[in-house]
Amino acid sequence: MSVLTRTPAPQGRTRISRLQGKARYAPTLATVGLFLAMFAAGAIMYPGFLSGQVFLNLLIDNTFLIVLAVGMTFVILTGGIDLSVGSVVALSMMIAAALLQAGWNPIAVIALVLLTGATFGLLMGLVIQVFEIQPFIVTLAGLFLARGLCYVISVDSITVTDPFFTAMAQARIPLTGNLFIAPGVVIALVVVAIAFYVLHQTRFGRTVYAIGGGESSALLMGLAVPRTKVLVYGISGLCSAIAGILFSFYSLSGYSLAATGLELDAIAAVVVGGTLLTGGYGYVLGSLAGVLILGIVQTFISYEGTLSSWWTRIVIGALLLAFILLQKLFSRKVKLT
Repeated sequence: MSVLTRTPAPQGRTRISRLQGKARYAPTLATVGLFLAMFAAGAIMYPGFLSGQVFLNLLIDNTFLIVLAVGMTFVILTGGIDLSVGSVVALSMMIAAALLQAGWNPIAVIALVLLTGATFGLLMGLVIQVFEIQPFIVTLAGLFLARGLCYVISVDSITVTDPFFTAMAQARIPLTGNLFIAPGVVIALVVVAIAFYVLHQTRFGRTVYAIGGGESSALLMGLAVPRTKVLVYGISGLCSAIAGILFSFYSLSGYSLAATGLELDAIAAVVVGGTLLTGGYGYVLGSLAGVLILGIVQTFISYEGTLSSWWTRIVIGALLLAFILLQKLFSRKVKLT
């Protein structure tokens, strides 16, 4: 009798885990579905919209935001936030432009910029972990610090004339037919692929999800919670530096006011991509889809021609609110199961 009474329990737990798994995928699948629906609507509304190059242009124009969203995904999965990423992008651009103008080798410049971004993120992570300060406050301070350092370097725009950066900005990688992509797209997609592998195939990635699911539980399981919490901010800082290099390729300049508000776009892309702001649930591929949705909204505004660019912010705000409500709905559904 005891065997019979215990057998339904594992089956019930299996059913619950399956329902939770389906609910976990739902926000990301909704993001992908919304993107496909918007692309189909654009094809109906605008001649020439249904083109492979239109889709590739979304990637080309948003390479730096894709990389930025990848780093933000790591942070938000732990239940944290990083408000400094836009300013670190600008600081990376200013450092690169100033050093290139001084005659530095471009490879050495890129290496130094990446090291600076990663170190900046690690220092913020250490402050958050050691002094137990809210990430919002620490990264807000990081935002002001990085932006201030930009003005220390120069208050004026610095033009990048280095041959390597210029070649990267003008290079096109041909695909089938008349389609092409920029080298930055390859870099961004490689970053996404590495992040996907790290989050889903490594112990570090499982620890990231565990912290977001419950930091106390993760500690009880013997996971390296303090180290992981520091490293995710280092990853965010590194991704911000990579985004700064890609932005430099895109604009061939460094400007203190560049990337203002870009941290909000990155957060919006991650949330629209299905990652819970409370942490524990989300996928980096969803963040990629979220960036593409933001990009297609801007493309709609460009094709329409008669609408102000501020409509982009209005639509993004509405989408962000809708996806937060959707996340709340599915979170409640998981609890009820």
